Amino acid sequence: MTQPARPSAAFCTQVRVRYQDTDAAGVVYYANHLAYFEVARVDLLRALGLPIKEVQRRGVVLPVIEAHCRYLRPALLDDLLDVYLWPTELGHVRFAFAYEIRRGDELVATGSTRHAVVEHSSGRAVHVPEWIGELFHRMAELEQKG
Repeated sequence: MTQPARPSAAFCTQVRVRYQDTDAAGVVYYANHLAYFEVARVDLLRALGLPIKEVQRRGVVLPVIEAHCRYLRPALLDDLLDVYLWPTELGHVRFAFAYEIRRGDELVATGSTRHAVVEHSSGRAVHVPEWIGELFHRMAELEQKG
């Protein structure tokens, strides 16, 4: 799977590798990269003025229905990682993001997630609400967190 190039309008947040994130060798356990992707998504929503609690208040959840991660370098205990994300797909029933995890200038991992929109009360998939499309368009207005 080809990783789309990171646009200049990509959102960035930072994650410090905690002891609990690592294996016995002090390397980030592979599944935790997906958790770092989630941190970036939740921070993005907050930066756009829509904290995750507000998404829930609107009666929907945004489950991951597909995830990919390509590991390029080990992330280590106490590393400060930059997690970038940007939208890559906005359809009628799903949307997607691409990610880069960096330690300074060094690319640690790349990945992607695809999401559905599910009505919380019924558990049924629904069309992507207009407000999600508006969020995608507002991302271009964000300055990267420094």
